[in-house]
Amino acid sequence: MGIESLCSADASEPFWIDKCCPFDSEMVSGKQYCHVVRYRLADTEVDAFRYVTFCTYFILLLVQLILSCFPEKPPLFSEAVNDPKPCPEFSASFLSRITFWWITGQPLSLLYSSKKQQKSSDSNGEVTEEAEALIIKPSQRSSEASLSKVLYKTFGPYFLMSFLFKAAHDLLMFAGPEILKQPLSLLYSSKKQQKSSDSNGEVTEEAEALIIKPSQRSSEASLSKVLYKTFGPYFLMSFLFKAAHDLLMFAGPEILKLLINFVNNKSAPNWQGYFYTGLLFVCACLQTLILHQYFHICFVTGMRLKTAIVGVIYRKALVITNSARKTSTVGEIVNLMSVDAQRFMDLATYINMIWSAPLQVILALYLLWQNLGPSVLAGVAVMILLVPINAVMAVKTKTYQVAQMKSKDNRIKLMNEILNGIKVLKLYAWELAFREKVLEIRQKELKVLKKSAYLAAVGTFTWVCAPFLVALSTFAVYVKIDKNNVLDAQKAFVSLALFNILRFPLNILPMVISSIVEASVSLKRLRVFLSHEELDPDSIIRGPITNAEGSIVVKNATFSWSKTDPPSLNSINFTVPEGSLIAVVGQVGCGKSSLLSALLGEMDKKEGCVVVKGSIAYVPQQAWIQNATLEDNIIFGREMNESRYKRVIEACALLPDLEILPMGDRTEIGEKGVNLSGGQKQRVSLARAVYCNADVYLFDDPLSAVDAHVGKHIFENVIGPKGILKNKTRVLVTHAVNYLPQMDTILVMTDGEISEMGSYQELLKQDGAFAEFLRTYANAEQSTESSDANSPSGKEGKPVENGVLVNEAPGKLMHRQLSNSSTYSRETGKSQHQSSTAELQKPLAEKNSWKLTEADTAKTGRVKATVYWEYMKAIGLYISFLSIFLFMCNHIASLASNYWLSLWTDDPVVNGTQQYTNIRLGVYGALGISQGIAVFGYSMAVSIGGIFASRHLHLDLLHNVLRSPMSFFERTPSGNLVNRFSKEIDTIDSTIPPIIKMFMGSTFNVIGACIIILLATPIAAVIIPPLGLVYLLVQRFYVATSRQLKRLESVSRSPVYSHFNETLLGVSVIRAFEEQKRFIKQNDMKVDENQKAYYPSIVANRWLAVRLEFVGNCIVLFAALFAVIARNKLSPGLVGLSVSYSLQITAYLNWLVRMTSDLETNIVAVERVKEYAEMEKEAEWSIEETAPASTWPEEGKVEFRGFCLRYREDLDLVLKNINITINGGEKIGIVGRTGAGKSSLTLGLFRINEAAEGEIIIDGINIAKIGLHDLRFKITIIPQDPILFSGSLRMNLDPFDQHSDEDIWRSLELAHLKTFVSSLPDKLNHECAEGGENLSVGQRQLVCLARALLRKSKILVLDEATAAVDLETDNLIQSTIKSQFEECTVLTIAHRLNTIMDYTRVLVLDRGEVVECDSPDNLLQAKGLFYSMAKDSGLA
Repeated sequence: MGIESLCSADASEPFWIDKCCPFDSEMVSGKQYCHVVRYRLADTEVDAFRYVTFCTYFILLLVQLILSCFPEKPPLFSEAVNDPKPCPEFSASFLSRITFWWITGQPLSLLYSSKKQQKSSDSNGEVTEEAEALIIKPSQRSSEASLSKVLYKTFGPYFLMSFLFKAAHDLLMFAGPEILKQPLSLLYSSKKQQKSSDSNGEVTEEAEALIIKPSQRSSEASLSKVLYKTFGPYFLMSFLFKAAHDLLMFAGPEILKLLINFVNNKSAPNWQGYFYTGLLFVCACLQTLILHQYFHICFVTGMRLKTAIVGVIYRKALVITNSARKTSTVGEIVNLMSVDAQRFMDLATYINMIWSAPLQVILALYLLWQNLGPSVLAGVAVMILLVPINAVMAVKTKTYQVAQMKSKDNRIKLMNEILNGIKVLKLYAWELAFREKVLEIRQKELKVLKKSAYLAAVGTFTWVCAPFLVALSTFAVYVKIDKNNVLDAQKAFVSLALFNILRFPLNILPMVISSIVEASVSLKRLRVFLSHEELDPDSIIRGPITNAEGSIVVKNATFSWSKTDPPSLNSINFTVPEGSLIAVVGQVGCGKSSLLSALLGEMDKKEGCVVVKGSIAYVPQQAWIQNATLEDNIIFGREMNESRYKRVIEACALLPDLEILPMGDRTEIGEKGVNLSGGQKQRVSLARAVYCNADVYLFDDPLSAVDAHVGKHIFENVIGPKGILKNKTRVLVTHAVNYLPQMDTILVMTDGEISEMGSYQELLKQDGAFAEFLRTYANAEQSTESSDANSPSGKEGKPVENGVLVNEAPGKLMHRQLSNSSTYSRETGKSQHQSSTAELQKPLAEKNSWKLTEADTAKTGRVKATVYWEYMKAIGLYISFLSIFLFMCNHIASLASNYWLSLWTDDPVVNGTQQYTNIRLGVYGALGISQGIAVFGYSMAVSIGGIFASRHLHLDLLHNVLRSPMSFFERTPSGNLVNRFSKEIDTIDSTIPPIIKMFMGSTFNVIGACIIILLATPIAAVIIPPLGLVYLLVQRFYVATSRQLKRLESVSRSPVYSHFNETLLGVSVIRAFEEQKRFIKQNDMKVDENQKAYYPSIVANRWLAVRLEFVGNCIVLFAALFAVIARNKLSPGLVGLSVSYSLQITAYLNWLVRMTSDLETNIVAVERVKEYAEMEKEAEWSIEETAPASTWPEEGKVEFRGFCLRYREDLDLVLKNINITINGGEKIGIVGRTGAGKSSLTLGLFRINEAAEGEIIIDGINIAKIGLHDLRFKITIIPQDPILFSGSLRMNLDPFDQHSDEDIWRSLELAHLKTFVSSLPDKLNHECAEGGENLSVGQRQLVCLARALLRKSKILVLDEATAAVDLETDNLIQSTIKSQFEECTVLTIAHRLNTIMDYTRVLVLDRGEVVECDSPDNLLQAKGLFYSMAKDSGLA
């Protein structure tokens, strides 16, 4: 249809004829041409109808093209949700989209908020949907449930629609699946509606439904298939774009061939030259547009892929069993989310190269064969030889990769623990020991990195030299096999252009292979994690059951912590009638907490049947507090009910605390509740349970952490027979003997079994161990009827300790009271008042910004030159300058060899041969070899330098973080710090060195290309500077945007990790309250926030590339144009050289900008790591000049002289003018109401906070004048929170290896742990889990006591040290302290006054001042503050 219309247009124009006539143009002259055409036209009648319709069709097409360039207005009335800040991409025109023009005018603030995916009104974003689709609903579970099928079903219609829509509508017009989001949310909501309308039911179902049940996992549930089915269609689109681009790539060399022929053929008309020039330009521009559509799809798919993986990891983490948690530490799971998910994202951009690279190679070889004939085989042989070398290196890289990831996991895990237990490290002065442990792991990591670096150097060498070797061998063979083979410009430079095209797939293949290798390592790690055992939701029957005998029914149940462990609870049988109050009592480690875990379904049920009627509320022993406002912590995602809320706060004794907190219940609580004291945390945790109004309440010893009077208030108003919960079923684990008479039933636990059970009276009548135990305290009982001594308890994970209750001296232990609405904040030791004000004096408006400001301090504008200088210094200046020099040598050799080639091709041909073939070939080869040597040199220099730098920077970071004062850790979310140690250090280790190599390479390549073009056509000097200017402007505009987006992305990443960490710590609480859905949604929203910064940075990259390639294409245009204009003066060799270089310049420019921005964005890692070097530090660890004698303190005399303390410069004093002298060997009790400043005193003594005024003198030495370690090594504290680190028990007692095994066994014996430790298979080498999880809280407390006994220092500070042990163990600890520390000065912060009744003196503090200080007896007679406290405790 088209031929006639075209030909009839103007038969005299050879151009059209060229297009329509199918014969060889060289055989027919122009005149003959026209005759032929006219002859044909006369032969065929022109079909008028077809002609008219074609013209109409063509005009309509043109109109359509023009119209599609204008953006469409959205409909006035639309079903879709109107987003207040829609993404500008949706309303952009076609042209704007293919050139990414729509992002040009967007200010950053808008960018950041623009990519709010069109969320359905519940703001359940795309992320949620994608990740939730990876989860199977029970209704869909068939016996052979396979994750891939579900994915296919969920995503199938979505992708089918999107695929058909895109393909049919227009290949280049992709609106992004965002447009098609509606069908998925509908799909999803319709499933939701199938669920029972009962909200409880819905949540339960969701909890059961998470992922696949192990029993139903078929062998085919493979993660790679699932990913393929979910994201395959996206890749299909990118496949089409990539194929089109690859074909266009080969147009360049072909047009170059025509151009050189044109320059050679002096008689050819000028318009031909201009036409080829234009064609070259158009091809290049098309190539640009297609390539960047391809990249855009790849990057967006990569982003989706990462999001889905993060989502599924989060969902899985909510359902894995406790035993699975042991194998995957927090550090590992965080790494899965950060590093491994990132690997998949990186792979998405490369994966198409797997087929594209071979395709490019085959096409290039075909065209080369046409050009040079069989001599190409020499080049192919060289390539084939290089393949096994690359393969071996890839395999090696994989093994190193695995080893490096393992070390990294261990390092992050250890760092996590150090950051969680930093308080303890500082108090014990253990920073150096742990620093060594981290450096030991780091050393292993660097060893592997070094090996990888050598490999990388060899790799760079092979692939920089490959194209040259291929060219050399091909040319050599070509000129050697036949004397008549002349290497002219056309052959040489067209081949060179093809070799240059060949270089890319050959270079990229090793990268793609290593990227696939890395991703496969990550895929395996993910698969292992996703196939962990999950909690069986059906092991406990929950929900409204009508015909059950009671609220909780347990029949013949046996539980263990994992499938392989021996049972921790044996043949448990009991029934709890609805509305009754049950106490569970027993010794440390007898399985009380395990019983509650079993009822929650946290343990593995071996046999039996457990029924829990209705919803459950759970108060864990160690309160879990979220980083949110106090109100949010209590409401915990429920509806706000003012009257109920007020009632709960009053009952849980939180009103006084709300008055102290700076913004009442709107005060933001820091991570892990840092600005609350232990007692406050426990009461918030209790309030959360009470507020949620469940049917069954499980309390794991909530009273152990609060003051006596507060405990009594809580029991009466909340838990007891007259409390808020009087009609609910309550199970209370407790050690508080005095509440037992009010219980309906008491379960006595011994060694994981219920030894006795009955009401208080029945148990007394049975006259068993329990009756014996009670009689022991009978006399005490009478005297304290009013005083409620709630003794403490421990979290007993496993049945470990001696089972029988031993008799104690009557009356001794009864009166112990454990207070802890004390000042002491478990994490940070600040008095509530100050801590909270310190942390949160900020107005509400600032509430949300505090994390941002933490992570992103003053990071705007360019990365300063000093950062690069710092990095160069870290590498070593010698190596830095050496590598720059070697780079220059390499590129000079490269330019010289190509220039030499152009001279060679211009050699005159005499009798069909060239004269100096051998010399030409020899010099060409020599230049090539020198190039190779330089490449290898700089590669080694940069790689080794990179390792020096990362060693140096990590050491600095670690040292600076450990030297930071305690206040720094309270202000900085641990997510930020972990981010520094994982992501930023990983960037410095493995991302920056290769980027530097490529950056330097691209810089010199661009300079080289410009030099060559100027040599060939000096007139280009007119055009190169303006183009350079345009280039610089575009680049500066872009780099600023990109850098800032990268920072925003980095900053919005931290909350994702922080929230994840928090979830892992509180996962049992989240499951108990059935809040998984809400947490999943929160996680998705945080990930969405992160993507909002990431998406614009993808588009910014494409925006830039399109503009830069346009500049590059202009250079091609002008290089060719000037060559055509000056064709009479130029030799074909120079034209070939100039145009073949200009063809490459587009790629170089593109690469250069990518590398510039990559370098800038990644060097930010150095900036962020360096940032902590400028933070305030604590005092020196040791000062040579003032170091005290090794025997100091000999006497242990402590004097406070006018001592004042404040937490921050801008806050009031916490301690005011303390004057007191404590003589050596005195035992001093420190008491006072909440917020009196008791803990602040110990903080001052250890210089965790420095004195504001005054001084503390120990044995005549002012402690402010000596080093911190000199001081802290000589004083021992048994802290309130018993923190252990993962590692051997021995390491936990003696990290510096200063003591012999005998000493350690002796201290364990005195701490009453010897029998327990000797019963362990590994004895002292028993591995403690992360945070000491595999010991009960009571046992951890005893380990802390053993530490103190080992150090045997003259001054001992006890901070509520017996908080978590039962009465009996408490008595043992007290007697040990009395006997072992007889000569020492002991300072005890007491919450149970009876522990200090026999002390030398008691110091009573109130509001930071000393109110009373005398012996206990005198103070009781004085009837002051101490007397009233004693009276509260029933001691007066």
